[in-house]
Amino acid sequence: MKTIEGHARNYHAVLEERWAETDWSEIEAQIVLDRIQGILDQLPQAMHQAHERIIGERRVANSEKILSLYDPDIHVLVRGKAGAEVEFGNGLYLAEQADGLIVDWDFMQDQPPSDSKLVKSSIERITGSYGKPDSYTGDRGFDSANARTDLEELGIINAICPRSVPLLKEKLEDEGFCLLQKRRGSTEGRIGIFKNAYLGTPLRSKGYENRKTRIEWCILGHNLWKLAAMAAQKRAELEAELAAAA
Repeated sequence: MKTIEGHARNYHAVLEERWAETDWSEIEAQIVLDRIQGILDQLPQAMHQAHERIIGERRVANSEKILSLYDPDIHVLVRGKAGAEVEFGNGLYLAEQADGLIVDWDFMQDQPPSDSKLVKSSIERITGSYGKPDSYTGDRGFDSANARTDLEELGIINAICPRSVPLLKEKLEDEGFCLLQKRRGSTEGRIGIFKNAYLGTPLRSKGYENRKTRIEWCILGHNLWKLAAMAAQKRAELEAELAAAA
């Protein structure tokens, strides 16, 4: 790495002095210089981190790690899933209504809070834009005493899957809860469609602001596609009714 650092410093000095001999404008050359300098500034910490973890076999605190030389806003995300115990990136919260339209989202620049802490702020945003929802559904990660209290105070049906096994058994006696939870299963498919068909995996936009803008455009595109599909279905139903009445 020290050899590479030496080469980079030499190239930086040559380009800075002789950029006019290239086909680049001064702005284009400065962008390249800034990119090189950005890596050079991080190399001492990156080499120290590698030495501590690989040679010293000592753990490095997440707050002290460089996770990406090119994107300072990503975080360690503990998922606890098979094959994905830990991932790297930013938290993205999506909320859809029963017909599949995405009605709320939050792309988090900082370390995301637990899912249960997202409920209240999401309800506030949805209520501000569309009015108070009748119900709120989520998986076990969204369940908490505070979330249950907030939904009860707002008069919103709580269809979040409870963490407590006895409470879950009690909830499963409620047909409405079961129907809402069955509908929630489709949300995983919605997330898959949004990630794979719209965002792309991985999302190639660099920098938090660029990724946030990309996500917002993709949500708009998704909702326009969904609205068009709903309109086409409605038109087909009306045509079928007219044909039956004729």
